[in-house]
Amino acid sequence: MKKNRLGSSELMVGEIGLGCMSLGTEVRPAVALIHEALDRGANLLDTADLYDAGQNEEIVGQAIQGRRDQVIVATKVGNRRIPGKEGWSWDPSKAYIKQAVRDSLKRLQTDYIDLYQLHGGTMDDPIEETIEAFEELKQEGLIRYYGISSIRPNVIREYVQRASIVGVMNQYSVADRRAEEEVLPLLEQKGISVIARGPVASGVLADSGAAKADKGYLDYTPEELHTIRQGLSRLVTDNRSMAQTAIRYALAHPAVAAVVPGASSREQLLHNIAASESAPLTAAEINEIRESSPANLYKQHR
Repeated sequence: MKKNRLGSSELMVGEIGLGCMSLGTEVRPAVALIHEALDRGANLLDTADLYDAGQNEEIVGQAIQGRRDQVIVATKVGNRRIPGKEGWSWDPSKAYIKQAVRDSLKRLQTDYIDLYQLHGGTMDDPIEETIEAFEELKQEGLIRYYGISSIRPNVIREYVQRASIVGVMNQYSVADRRAEEEVLPLLEQKGISVIARGPVASGVLADSGAAKADKGYLDYTPEELHTIRQGLSRLVTDNRSMAQTAIRYALAHPAVAAVVPGASSREQLLHNIAASESAPLTAAEINEIRESSPANLYKQHR
């Protein structure tokens, strides 16, 4: 599998990684899926401390034993459980980040995290304090690099300007092109890589995704989604399905170092990874996709 450098870091990530959130909580099949992904060159594993209340990190931790040097482990921080309070609370404080990283390291059964990401962020956060936490964790050797996972252009701009982030995880697909105008050009200019999540738009852009399109996605109507699907279907070949075409579209932007589609079955995993074997989209194919899927714009998170 082709590998790309993540920003200015020394991390070389396979262009198709594995979004671990959808692995489920049954340990044996989840570990088997991760091993299959690693065997096929997908070395970027993306998890988070809040996925299944930490159990996802534990599964990743079990899967990478004896293979740590083959894996780029990316996890996230910023959401915490407060006793007596329902749900998750947002906490980007230095104290919490420095506490949470040790909990993640324990669950992951490793002594360092390759890419530690702030899992969200707002303009009301103590951004300098948050950056200090990540920088200190780098100096302590607990993390190698850090980034943010955000779809907020204003927050992304702040971290680009003020922090030494190497990556931004951003939702990006044919059915969510919001980042193309405001985010991706800036990151490309600054040498910061995008890890694109949701390249198949929660299954809407999968070959069997017509029923999901009927339910809508973001601010698109079902009719608009079916038009997008029709545009993609025209580019399907014997060697590239609709989902694989969608994955290749996300990878086509020069700012994108990797995509991290989720997988809950071996069949789905292998289908996603096989997109790395298909040819990159041509400029004409990219233009055809864009003509059939007008770019949506950020309306919130300003």
